[in-house]
Amino acid sequence: MIEHIKREWFFNIRGDLLAGTVVALALIPEAIAFSIIAGVDPKVGLYASFCIAVVIAFAGGRPGMISAATGAMALLMVTLVKDYGLQYLLAATLLTGVLQIFAGYIRLGSLMRFVSRSVMTGFVNALAILIFMAQLPELTNVTWHVYAMTAAGLGIIYLFPYVPLVGKSLPSPLVCILTMTGIAIGFDIDIRTVSDMGELPDTLPIFLWPDVPLNFETLQIIAPYSIGLALVGLLETMMTASIVDDLTDTSSNRDRECRGQGIANIASGLLGGMAGCAMIGQSVINVKSGGRGRLSTLFAGVLLLVMVVFLDEWIGRIPMAALVAVMIMVSIGTFSWASIRHLKEHPISSNIVMLSTVTVVVMTHNLAIGVFVGVLLAALFFANKIGRFMAVNSHIEDASQHRTYKVIGQVFFASSEQFLAAFDFKEVLEKVTIDVSQAHFWDLTSVAALDKVIIRFRREGCEVNVVGMNKASSTVVDKFGVHNNPEEVAKLLGGH
Repeated sequence: MIEHIKREWFFNIRGDLLAGTVVALALIPEAIAFSIIAGVDPKVGLYASFCIAVVIAFAGGRPGMISAATGAMALLMVTLVKDYGLQYLLAATLLTGVLQIFAGYIRLGSLMRFVSRSVMTGFVNALAILIFMAQLPELTNVTWHVYAMTAAGLGIIYLFPYVPLVGKSLPSPLVCILTMTGIAIGFDIDIRTVSDMGELPDTLPIFLWPDVPLNFETLQIIAPYSIGLALVGLLETMMTASIVDDLTDTSSNRDRECRGQGIANIASGLLGGMAGCAMIGQSVINVKSGGRGRLSTLFAGVLLLVMVVFLDEWIGRIPMAALVAVMIMVSIGTFSWASIRHLKEHPISSNIVMLSTVTVVVMTHNLAIGVFVGVLLAALFFANKIGRFMAVNSHIEDASQHRTYKVIGQVFFASSEQFLAAFDFKEVLEKVTIDVSQAHFWDLTSVAALDKVIIRFRREGCEVNVVGMNKASSTVVDKFGVHNNPEEVAKLLGGH
């Protein structure tokens, strides 16, 4: 037990504390911005980010991953807040948490195995583009000071690691934020700061039960939003967990992460916060800054609250240009540049899946829709590809009217027409043998195709034998096949 705690919490104390500091600073403007998107007071997003980060540090299944209020979730709350107000948002947040806990217990996280690498790459690239696009309002219609400080910030981020002695010991994003803030204050530069984003809270969060009627009508109002929030939150969380797994060469417990996200959202709703999920941008910042354990997530959440409540005057003076530089670094680091080089090498179907995922996510700003389109396209391409790996060969025995058809490959909905077309029903035969020892029948469509073949040959007066069927295929065929059921065959032949 002690070794387990050390392995997840205290094996990288210095790196986790420094990385958590960078993440806490970067969370402030994002939490405020996401609150504005959702149409609520900035403190709702800040309280949510604090609460979710702290709870997920203990309850989550992926050490080093950052969870807080996110833009993907905020976009789904707009209509609910506009039509019904904050109290219904808090109630929806509680229900979102309950649904996510339920998803964890039914092992919904295991569905991630159906998300192909192409979809994952498209998701990552789209998110990198959205992160960059989110910085553009801070870079339009501004003075030259903003561009100069952003460029200087990027210079510090990418060049500081090469400084002897201290370059590898301090996270360059933290150095960027401190340096740019010092320059802005020292030279009294008139530039947009964190305080311009909205008023920071000046009190600790308190327990707050949503002030809504506890009846079926309330459930009807919040349920559609909660289902959407739960699905998008889990989807983004599972994707982020996979990315952090790759970055750190470690594994995560996705089902525990689902339950942890649910517990964190319930806690957020009870403390006046909105629903949230894992943040790929902040998680990448954490990992790139040296964060690996649960301590980095906990410290980021605690420090965030301390800073906005007790150090609000100083935090409010951080120039947005410094944080923009950090987020541009995140978008550059998040984007899979290798995917561009691989466009010529990878199959065209994989490229279409990746590019479609990117396009849909960027156009809709909805990660769930983009990933759904990518998974759907990947499934269709896969079915088409596997469907082509099916062949039917035949030979006729000398001096007899007995033909043997040998089926090789997978017979299912995508290959059933090819399977049917391989048989010659006009040939005059006395006996037909269908050898399926190297084939597999997967679904109702394949069983129906086999029924048609057998029934049509029998209608022509042939004796039909099916040989070599494996146990799994036999189970499906025996359960759903009708070629040995005279009454069902009569219905088929009669057109009923």
